[in-house]
Amino acid sequence: MTAAATSVLTTDPINAQILAVSEDQIQGFLRNPLAEISRRSEVPLETVIERLRALLAAGTIRRIRQTLLATNLADGALCAWQIPIEKTDAAFDYMFQQDPFSGHVVVRSTDAATPGSNYRLWTTLKVPQGFSLEKHAEVLRQRVGAERFRLMPARKLFALGVGHVRRRGMEPGSRADVLADVLDVQIVHLSDLEWRVLTALKREFRPEELSADLWSSRAAEAVLGLDEFCRIAEDLNARKVIGRFSTFLEHVKTLSSGEKVTKFNALFHWAVPAGRELDAGREVGRHHIMTHAYWREGGPEFRNVNVMGVAHGTDRDVVLAHKAAIDRHLEEAGIAVSYTNVFWGGRSEIKPSEISPFAYRDWCRSIGVDPETLRA
Repeated sequence: MTAAATSVLTTDPINAQILAVSEDQIQGFLRNPLAEISRRSEVPLETVIERLRALLAAGTIRRIRQTLLATNLADGALCAWQIPIEKTDAAFDYMFQQDPFSGHVVVRSTDAATPGSNYRLWTTLKVPQGFSLEKHAEVLRQRVGAERFRLMPARKLFALGVGHVRRRGMEPGSRADVLADVLDVQIVHLSDLEWRVLTALKREFRPEELSADLWSSRAAEAVLGLDEFCRIAEDLNARKVIGRFSTFLEHVKTLSSGEKVTKFNALFHWAVPAGRELDAGREVGRHHIMTHAYWREGGPEFRNVNVMGVAHGTDRDVVLAHKAAIDRHLEEAGIAVSYTNVFWGGRSEIKPSEISPFAYRDWCRSIGVDPETLRA
């Protein structure tokens, strides 16, 4: 079967079988991640490679890459921006197109005027070790004409795994039998050699690069032998800076096939009593619908919310039913929620945040800023 004839629908049974594994189930660094996808999906390796190449070429999959646990490599935060309405689209474009250190860029709205609803632009922001998030955000604020911003670093993580295909048809309230693990945010310092390996490791794959021998060309790019490249990658994995090998679906825009993987993107907010953040986060994070769950401090701008999470779905009412089920579960667990809200995603673009200190210095100079003035 040629690539042109291969189905590029996520609903195709074989594609769905592969994607249910490849989206977010391959943890850490593996020498042959495609073979592991083949094993776990029970689809022959040749077919896995053929389908992933076709899905990527068609844009159904927007990128395939080895992800990093960037929270352990760079200072990062969720950033909410208060921007005059007439400047929002231009600010969105700047964050997405001109700032490599802004990742997710989303315009969000609430169902009613609530605390924080005037913060309509939301981004994730990371800066390399040694540089200041606050100073970087201030540079962006001046460039896009924002009135103010609120940085919300993750203090703990409870869920991180965007598997849209495997979440289809999931019943509201579906959750694990055990509490979600608590993932700490702890910066790991790397040598120049390790950064060189990471830079080669994290670059997105082109369709023609997908093969049973993924890493030989990346090792050559890092000017290393394959065994040495893999040994360093495995060491970095043990030090908790390697994330998943992932196939990311284009889940916001309508695909060339006419399919839309998901339609609604909801950021949930909960304010729980001080001292119960870990308890609440572990209860929220055990719900299978959650793609992300964090302890973040929203501050007075957001009624002091401290647990946040993201869920996606194709039906708005179903997304709200999932939220209601989590709310009931928190109440049953004896965790009082003094305030809660939903921020719906609208216009959205997603790209990996750059975290290389070399790239950061180059970017600063390209916009006429001395990188040393942005030191922490």
